[in-house]
Amino acid sequence: MLACASLAHANWHIRMGNRRMTRLTNAFSKKAENHAHMMAIYFMHYNFVRLHQTLKGTPAMAAGVTGKLWEMADLVAVLKEWEAAIRSAVTIGA
Repeated sequence: MLACASLAHANWHIRMGNRRMTRLTNAFSKKAENHAHMMAIYFMHYNFVRLHQTLKGTPAMAAGVTGKLWEMADLVAVLKEWEAAIRSAVTIGA
Protein backbone atom coordinates (compact mmCIF):
# COMPACT_ATOMS: atom_id res chain seq x y z
CA MET A 1 0.00 0.00 0.00
CA LEU A 2 1.29 3.44 -0.89
CA ALA A 3 1.63 6.05 1.80
CA CYS A 4 0.14 9.50 1.37
CA ALA A 5 3.61 11.06 1.53
CA SER A 6 4.91 8.92 -1.35
CA LEU A 7 1.88 9.80 -3.48
CA ALA A 8 2.39 13.50 -2.73
CA HIS A 9 6.06 13.16 -3.65
CA ALA A 10 5.17 11.44 -6.95
CA ASN A 11 2.62 14.18 -7.69
CA TRP A 12 5.26 16.83 -7.01
CA HIS A 13 7.69 15.14 -9.44
CA ILE A 14 5.03 15.02 -12.16
CA ARG A 15 4.16 18.69 -11.67
CA MET A 16 7.79 19.80 -11.71
CA GLY A 17 8.70 17.59 -14.66
CA ASN A 18 5.76 18.60 -16.81
CA ARG A 19 4.69 22.22 -16.74
CA ARG A 20 1.42 21.40 -18.50
CA MET A 21 0.13 20.43 -15.07
CA THR A 22 0.19 24.04 -13.90
CA ARG A 23 -2.28 26.56 -15.25
CA LEU A 24 0.02 29.58 -14.98
CA THR A 25 2.22 28.69 -17.96
CA ASN A 26 1.87 29.01 -21.72
CA ALA A 27 2.19 25.23 -21.98
CA PHE A 28 -1.08 24.59 -20.09
CA SER A 29 -3.27 22.14 -22.04
CA LYS A 30 -6.72 23.52 -22.73
CA LYS A 31 -7.97 20.31 -24.36
CA ALA A 32 -8.10 17.06 -22.40
CA GLU A 33 -6.91 15.11 -25.46
CA ASN A 34 -3.74 17.23 -25.77
CA HIS A 35 -3.12 16.86 -22.04
CA ALA A 36 -3.49 13.07 -22.21
CA HIS A 37 -1.03 12.85 -25.12
CA MET A 38 1.53 15.01 -23.35
CA MET A 39 1.25 12.98 -20.15
CA ALA A 40 1.78 9.76 -22.15
CA ILE A 41 4.96 11.22 -23.69
CA TYR A 42 6.12 12.39 -20.25
CA PHE A 43 5.67 8.93 -18.71
CA MET A 44 7.34 7.19 -21.67
CA HIS A 45 10.36 9.49 -21.21
CA TYR A 46 10.34 9.01 -17.43
CA ASN A 47 10.19 5.21 -17.65
CA PHE A 48 12.33 4.47 -20.73
CA VAL A 49 14.74 7.37 -21.37
CA ARG A 50 15.52 9.08 -18.04
CA LEU A 51 18.22 7.52 -15.88
CA HIS A 52 17.30 7.12 -12.21
CA GLN A 53 20.15 7.22 -9.70
CA THR A 54 18.62 4.75 -7.26
CA LEU A 55 17.90 2.19 -9.98
CA LYS A 56 21.17 2.69 -11.89
CA GLY A 57 19.04 2.68 -15.04
CA THR A 58 15.44 3.27 -16.03
CA PRO A 59 12.31 1.84 -14.39
CA ALA A 60 11.59 -0.10 -17.60
CA MET A 61 15.02 -1.71 -17.43
CA ALA A 62 14.55 -2.53 -13.73
CA ALA A 63 11.17 -4.16 -14.48
CA GLY A 64 12.65 -6.17 -17.36
CA VAL A 65 10.48 -4.50 -20.01
CA THR A 66 13.53 -3.46 -22.04
CA GLY A 67 17.18 -4.38 -21.90
CA LYS A 68 18.62 -1.12 -23.19
CA LEU A 69 18.58 2.54 -22.38
CA TRP A 70 16.31 4.27 -24.89
CA GLU A 71 17.24 7.50 -26.63
CA MET A 72 14.82 10.22 -27.67
CA ALA A 73 15.06 8.87 -31.24
CA ASP A 74 13.65 5.54 -30.01
CA LEU A 75 10.76 7.35 -28.35
CA VAL A 76 10.04 9.32 -31.53
CA ALA A 77 10.11 6.08 -33.57
CA VAL A 78 7.52 4.51 -31.25
CA LEU A 79 5.30 7.58 -31.58
CA LYS A 80 5.57 7.50 -35.39
CA GLU A 81 4.63 3.80 -35.45
CA TRP A 82 1.65 4.52 -33.19
CA GLU A 83 0.47 7.37 -35.45
CA ALA A 84 0.80 5.14 -38.54
CA ALA A 85 -1.26 2.42 -36.84
CA ILE A 86 -3.97 4.95 -35.93
CA ARG A 87 -4.06 6.27 -39.52
CA SER A 88 -4.33 2.79 -41.01
CA ALA A 89 -7.11 1.86 -38.55
CA VAL A 90 -9.05 4.98 -39.55
CA THR A 91 -8.49 4.24 -43.26
CA ILE A 92 -9.65 0.63 -42.87
CA GLY A 93 -12.70 1.68 -40.84
CA ALA A 94 -13.75 4.39 -43.31
